[in-house]
Amino acid sequence: MRAELVPSELERYDRQMRIKGWGVEGQKKIKNSVVVVCGAGGLGCPASVYLAAAGVGHIRVIDEQKAELSNLNRQILHWQPDIGRFKAVSACEKLRNLNPAVKIEPVVEKITEKSVGRLIKGADVVIDAMDNFTTRFVINEECVRREIPLVHAGIYGMEGSMMTIIPKKGPCLRCLYPENPPEISPFPVLGTTPGLFAMLEVEEALKLIVGIGQPLLGRLLIFDGLSMTFSTVEIKRDPSCKVCGGLR
Repeated sequence: MRAELVPSELERYDRQMRIKGWGVEGQKKIKNSVVVVCGAGGLGCPASVYLAAAGVGHIRVIDEQKAELSNLNRQILHWQPDIGRFKAVSACEKLRNLNPAVKIEPVVEKITEKSVGRLIKGADVVIDAMDNFTTRFVINEECVRREIPLVHAGIYGMEGSMMTIIPKKGPCLRCLYPENPPEISPFPVLGTTPGLFAMLEVEEALKLIVGIGQPLLGRLLIFDGLSMTFSTVEIKRDPSCKVCGGLR
């Protein structure tokens, strides 16, 4: 049964409902949606904030790590007193205060090949807010298998890139990276870079849920903060891709 909007929500979301093609019906879709945020770090924290602010009905935040002092330059839902606390719990605590009408679900668990299916089950969209490709590929494969849209972003220093993956309609993450890229840890990062891409990820997720605009399907968006430039590169679906190549 679909939940209806209450009068306070009509006021809270008034400005976004004025967007062409959004309206009350679009906001109902947002309220009745489930978005899974994989990671409560530099990408996951601001992404969760804007999902909650937009009124996504059910937000599941997955992270098995605890907050550290070196996280605080970018992971905006973790504050000084949260050092040593589980990130998923710390983040969801603030999100509930931001929007009490939204169901906020913290999950303190590692995403693995065995757990991923259960962890993203029921999602309308999955946000890739991870900091390593090993886990990203696990999430990508499960999203393709379950035909769940995945919004991917990755950052390094003052650079970043993102792509939207819609199974059967465009390339997946393995089409973009047939071989595993080298993992660098810890890597440099200015907090504004994941903040920027988190907001873009949420913009994509909300567009997909409401059904407006053109997603980054088959296109990789690239940002260089040093030169302050954006560019896009076409990414084609690989017929021989071991994850999505056999889909029709």
